[in-house]
Amino acid sequence: MVATINRSSFVPMKQVNINDPFWGPYIELVRDVVVPYQWDAINDRVEGAEISHAVQNFKIAAGMAEGEFYGFVFQDTDVAKWLEAVAYLLAKEPNDKLEAIADEMIDIIEKAQQPDGYLNTYFSIKAPELKWRNLTEAHELYTAGHMIEAGVAYYQATGKSKLLDIVCRIADNIADVFGDGPDQIPGYDGHQEIELALVKLYHATNNEKYLQLSKYFIDKRGTNDFFREEAEKRDWSSIWHNGKIHIDREYFQAHKPVREQSEAVGHAVRVVYMLSGMIDIARETNDESLIEASRTLWNNIVSKQMYITGGIGSMVHGEAFSFDYDLPNDTVYAETCASIGLIFSAQRMLQLEPNAHYADVMERALFNTVISGMALDGKHFFYVNPLEVFPQQCHGHNKNFNHIKPVRPEWYGCACCPPNLARLLASLGDYMYSVNDNTIYSHLFIGGTTKVAVAGQEIVLTQHSELPWQGKVSYELELEASAAFALAVRVPNWSNKTTIRVNGEEIAVEALLKNGYAVIERAWSNGDKVELELDMSIKRMKAHPKVRANAGKVALQRGPLVYCIEQADNGPDLQLVRLPDNAELKLAYNSELANGVYTIEATGLSVDMEAWQHDLYAANTSLPLKEKKLTFIPYYTWANRGEGEMMVWVKE
Repeated sequence: MVATINRSSFVPMKQVNINDPFWGPYIELVRDVVVPYQWDAINDRVEGAEISHAVQNFKIAAGMAEGEFYGFVFQDTDVAKWLEAVAYLLAKEPNDKLEAIADEMIDIIEKAQQPDGYLNTYFSIKAPELKWRNLTEAHELYTAGHMIEAGVAYYQATGKSKLLDIVCRIADNIADVFGDGPDQIPGYDGHQEIELALVKLYHATNNEKYLQLSKYFIDKRGTNDFFREEAEKRDWSSIWHNGKIHIDREYFQAHKPVREQSEAVGHAVRVVYMLSGMIDIARETNDESLIEASRTLWNNIVSKQMYITGGIGSMVHGEAFSFDYDLPNDTVYAETCASIGLIFSAQRMLQLEPNAHYADVMERALFNTVISGMALDGKHFFYVNPLEVFPQQCHGHNKNFNHIKPVRPEWYGCACCPPNLARLLASLGDYMYSVNDNTIYSHLFIGGTTKVAVAGQEIVLTQHSELPWQGKVSYELELEASAAFALAVRVPNWSNKTTIRVNGEEIAVEALLKNGYAVIERAWSNGDKVELELDMSIKRMKAHPKVRANAGKVALQRGPLVYCIEQADNGPDLQLVRLPDNAELKLAYNSELANGVYTIEATGLSVDMEAWQHDLYAANTSLPLKEKKLTFIPYYTWANRGEGEMMVWVKE
């Protein structure tokens, strides 16, 4: 079934110059600290950090060094994502030193590539006889996909084609190996990623083969029992251990064809990467059945399986979704990569249909889980993003909490999240604006200057944003000649009252609302200005009644920011705290935390343990309570002042 899609195209980051008091420092941090630090990390030059060996693996595969492969089977992706982040930085600002380092790395990668185009240091060095024999576990196509994304980004940023040529050879080799023809493999990867990467390669090269190959992997998934058939051929051997492999098709989202999957199940990152690929193919082919399947999966994730912070993946076992409304706060997984993948999916959904709901989710994940995944110094990172932490559990004998870190480590042996975060923040300009016919859509409130082609000319749009601290946003337009078009600005779901003025004159917002955007259609002139005033009142958020973990609890949100209480401000035993439903919530400015943030102050209650005169259990006894001053901080800032307890959802 084929239908016409209301396509939007995002304005590329090359046309967006971010100048924002909140996000500008983050991008500078990525440029000046994060990317150089991560280069040191993947070269094993960070004292005290887990060994990476990622660059050394390439040197060994290239014949430039002696040694054995070290790391995870997908270790190459740390290099690929680092190169992609570098590309986005170079697209915005020349840096000869950084570019020279990247070029040298690309030279090494070229030497490591095999004559047929195959590139994977694990199989080149450690297990060449197992190449393409364990797609279930070995991440071969996933690893290839990340290198393809790096190759496209580096070519678009610098115009240099060496890495693009390398990844085209990778893709050509994959096209030879996979398919339904004689001597081809009729399968797909255990970890989705190649699908969205091939669409990017198609856009960069206009080679239809890459689009069709991506479509093949999407269409083929779940239509056969490929992983079991593959396992039988190698006597059920596993790449992770000496025993036999156990295959749970739901974990790999291979239990049904993608068009029949109605719930997000299995490994969370794989789900949203698959969803991103599905949306890409739906958009390119006008496939209505794939569009509906994408909507169904998306809606299940965000309406039944997403944390208030934009985190997804509720259980450590399998880094996976569990079931609808199962959102524990203390054993949560909420991998940083999963929220990044959710942002990828949101951006793509906006290309299918401009709807502010997708941008609201993108903003929620970005302001909360994603930037919580990196310390304020740019050198420490979370893999897991809990909503409640009691450090004694993390360090004790309770194995259910081993995955929770009360402070961010310097690096990880499995370091997928830090470079993923770097490449997202470095490319933030790609997520701000899109154009649909004669309409410019503004999705994120991030200050800067953007060039947009609309109404037959290039418009310069300058946004000023005081978010997330104040609700003032403005847009100023520069254009050579008066022109008729529409500017659609998002009215966020957290703003109960939004005021919009055009050239100082207030307009009726409700009359202009369409799918969550105020669509302002008029003949625009040079110097026109649109001003927004967004409601930044503090919201007492409640969870769906079926979310058992949050029964009787409340969370605070102001604008896009979710807040939490932390031991550094409130002392230990946060489980004793109560927030009365009539407590006055006041803003206060803290100049010492995170270069200055607004906190929320309240007079709450706490159990008076000195007045508890009972044993472990007591009958017919009310809890003795006493007043306690409570300080709530933005969730993204927690764990930057040493180890301590933290809690998002507080008992009322």
